[in-house]
Amino acid sequence: MPDRPIRRALLSVSDKSGIVDFARGLTALGVEVVSTGGTARALREAGVEIVDVERFTGFPEMLDGRVKTLHPRVHAGILHRRDDSSHVATLAEHGLEPIDLVAVNLYPFVDTVARTGVTIDDAIEQIDIGGPALLRSAAKNHADVTAVCRPERYAEILAAMRAHAGATTADLRRELALEVFASTSAYDLAIATYLERVSARGESPGDAADASNAPPSLPARLAPPLPRERVLRYGENPHQPAAVYGAFLAGFEQLWGKEISYNNLFDLCAALDVATAIATRGPSIAIVKHANPCGAACATTLANAWRHALACDPQSASGGIIATSVTVDVAAAEAIGEHFVELLVAPAFEPAALDVLRRKKNRILLRRRHARWGFAPGELVLRSVPGGVVAQLPDDAPAAAEEHRVVTRRQPTEDEWRAMRFGWDVARFVKSNAIVYSGPDRLLGVGAGQMSRIDSVRIAALKAAQAGLDLAGSAVASDAFFPFADGLIAAAEAGATAAIQPGGSVRDDEVIAAADERGLAMVFTGRRHFRH
Repeated sequence: MPDRPIRRALLSVSDKSGIVDFARGLTALGVEVVSTGGTARALREAGVEIVDVERFTGFPEMLDGRVKTLHPRVHAGILHRRDDSSHVATLAEHGLEPIDLVAVNLYPFVDTVARTGVTIDDAIEQIDIGGPALLRSAAKNHADVTAVCRPERYAEILAAMRAHAGATTADLRRELALEVFASTSAYDLAIATYLERVSARGESPGDAADASNAPPSLPARLAPPLPRERVLRYGENPHQPAAVYGAFLAGFEQLWGKEISYNNLFDLCAALDVATAIATRGPSIAIVKHANPCGAACATTLANAWRHALACDPQSASGGIIATSVTVDVAAAEAIGEHFVELLVAPAFEPAALDVLRRKKNRILLRRRHARWGFAPGELVLRSVPGGVVAQLPDDAPAAAEEHRVVTRRQPTEDEWRAMRFGWDVARFVKSNAIVYSGPDRLLGVGAGQMSRIDSVRIAALKAAQAGLDLAGSAVASDAFFPFADGLIAAAEAGATAAIQPGGSVRDDEVIAAADERGLAMVFTGRRHFRH
């Protein structure tokens, strides 16, 4: 495909960011600008000479603006092939003129339906018809026409035209066409998802949308395609190419360190999950290695929380990912000191704390941009499988949804209650089979990802012993029920005096009897928290 000069452009945008400068740049290059509605008004008020679309088509806008550009004069001007003599002759026969560039961005449907109280009628009026038609026509004919759907591209297009005597290159037009089809497909899928949600709630036009804006639990169609946000250094291993899609990284500001990696992303999420889950108890910190917490604690100061978390498994913490619930101050930064920390994420950093932490050249420091962490209400958790995707809702039900019922003769002490609840809040983020020993404000031992639950019990106790931690009086938390009494007995022998688990085994009576024989207090939650 050759370079194609641009002599006439059609501009019709909802997001008017940069459109005035773009139009001025086009006219300076000798391009005639055709425009519609609010875009035409904005350009005219800015002193840009334009041709109204009504004058171009010879037909007025109508139906409250629903019909503006849906006209053969517009689409024939876009869709005709410049290298096809019969197409060129047809245009000449009907007195039609070419349109060489189309710049359109679509009505803000997604933003509209996200607002509380928006009626279905309001949403329907934000379904763009002419815009997608214009973009698809231009993108289909990208051999000849430049299709633009993102304001971020305006400056690049003007630069290309200046460098190529008013033309755009074939490579640029193809790249822009790809963006258009990705944009229009995501737009259509967002509309379909919204209408499915409306249908599931039994709403009718004129009704206000549900304030939660939550989708059906398992929609018939998945969320819109995600743009590639960043190509990563590599995937789980150096020979695997990898990238992150969507807007995940936009939620963080990198303040220091090397490029974030594929594995960092999963450990980062796990660390934030844990730090957030225990944050109500005070300044909290979580240390994660290979997607499993190897330390977590709360204290009156972040520095002390770090020391308690590190004590759980200092060997595994080397090269770990750390998340905090509060601003990193100088005392915490100095406590972390020269420890090998791969990545540290926090809501904020004191300037002097940053100076301390930056002494390590490659240590990644991230600031969270948003106060809230986690999936949005109703958002699906997606995992890929060959040829498809498996989806589920997040495991984010509030603690109030659980029973927390004492099933033993002995009631837990207040300290045991605190220790059990702390351990339970962390166990749900440990790979199953998951066992954790905990005190009221810290982890003491973790057994993760074992095929046998009793192995997890023994490994967690072994890790605590290796760290020099005494499990006497600790609580043990199990993400799923103890299938036999042996796991609970092993925990009791390690020093645990209280246990928290979902219950639900056919051998619950045996497990409860074993707890009673050893004087343990045990609580059933009624809810399992497998994490595969």
